[in-house]
Amino acid sequence: MAAAGARWNHVWVGSETGILKGVNLQRKQAVNFTAAGQPRREEAVSALCWGAGGETQILVGCADRTVKHFSTEEGRFQGQRHCPGGEGTFRGLAQVDGTLITCVDSGVLRVWGDNDKETSDPLLELRVGPGVCRMCQDPAHPHVVATGGKENALKVWDLQGSEEPVFRAKNVRNDWLDLRVPIWDQDIQFLPESQKLVTCTGYHQVRVYDPASPQRRPVLEATYGEYPLTAMTLTPGGNSVIVGNTHGQLAEIDLRQGRLLGCLKGLAGSVRGLQCHPSKPLLASCGLDRILRVHRIQNPRGLEHKVYLKSQLNCLLLSGRDNWEDEPQEPQEPSKLSPEDTEADELWASLEAAAKRKLPDLEQTPGAFQTRRKKKKRPGSTSP
Repeated sequence: MAAAGARWNHVWVGSETGILKGVNLQRKQAVNFTAAGQPRREEAVSALCWGAGGETQILVGCADRTVKHFSTEEGRFQGQRHCPGGEGTFRGLAQVDGTLITCVDSGVLRVWGDNDKETSDPLLELRVGPGVCRMCQDPAHPHVVATGGKENALKVWDLQGSEEPVFRAKNVRNDWLDLRVPIWDQDIQFLPESQKLVTCTGYHQVRVYDPASPQRRPVLEATYGEYPLTAMTLTPGGNSVIVGNTHGQLAEIDLRQGRLLGCLKGLAGSVRGLQCHPSKPLLASCGLDRILRVHRIQNPRGLEHKVYLKSQLNCLLLSGRDNWEDEPQEPQEPSKLSPEDTEADELWASLEAAAKRKLPDLEQTPGAFQTRRKKKKRPGSTSP
């Protein structure tokens, strides 16, 4: 794919097969990028973030603990860095002032120096607690991050300060049976123009925390559905969030009153990635059903785009540029699909064909329906 074409992709998606997929929604085209030329499941993409310089570079966190650098200007990978320490996959990536921030499942958060230098020693290492599900960077203060996970309460860390968290959330009070409420923070977001944070949990709760509150407990809590919430994103303006759960349901929750604003036509599998456009009412979502969807938030049935990408999808990045409809029509090479990415093509084709197959319309074939009724005997009838 030409560099010019890669520059105009609207969504970047990380897959379970280690492929970075660039999707141009206007042209309805998707192109695969791999550093080694072939997909490898041991390099499954678990985290994505924009690098320094706006949207010209993408940091790709892989399961083998490498962070690859992809140039959207040149349409190719420019290098990688191995980031050892701890166990598990990346649960968050961030970059600030030329340094790289990584956090893994086991709770090891590390700050690495110049990306061009392969040094084994990080500049800073923090133990944020085991069972981490998410590390999130504060856009307004890039040196501030938040972490949370299963039985690992929300914490806020200042990477320029001490090795202790600047905020540590306190669990909610016991339930009506006086039993402890379990902790399972799945995703975290910083609210704009505020110190507050919002989390979604594996127990279908959305909670807002205010570090300025002395109680350290949620200042607002709402629940949605019956299934674990797996991903969350702020809407433009930051007055509500959209959450997704393990059954592919999407809902918008108001953060001022804690009420449900509406639902979107969700995915067929667990939601893994959600992101809203910073200024347009657009939502990109992906998950285990291998389909990238783009909704228009103001219209509950406004499914703008739907792209089948052949691999299970773990995370995504949505371009924040405004000129989606005005980009130049540049020539682009046809999409080249890898052998690993097409291994299930025949199965999916058969499933789609079965889904499209319709039963006969009874209203158009009344004879068949009446024939079945004539075969039934009435009680006491002597007719054969």
